[in-house]
Amino acid sequence: MQPIKFSREETRALVGEIQDYFREELDQQIGAIPAEMLMQFFAEKMGAYFYNRGLYDAQALVRKKLDDVSDEIFGLEQPTKHLR
Repeated sequence: MQPIKFSREETRALVGEIQDYFREELDQQIGAIPAEMLMQFFAEKMGAYFYNRGLYDAQALVRKKLDDVSDEIFGLEQPTKHLR
């Protein structure tokens, strides 16, 4: 897997979220550099878990959609004397 990379705008947004969390939930201030370092730590150490979960969810959705399409196709079948 390629390392997870965020655009400058995404990084700013994530850093802001971390700073907000520290302020609101922990009643502490964290600077932009430590917040970005924490974000990078999570991306490197835990990013693959979140990425894989997204893949599993996407696979389940595609499987369900394929089942739905298959059901729709069977619904179009015309009656014949031939049995499957």
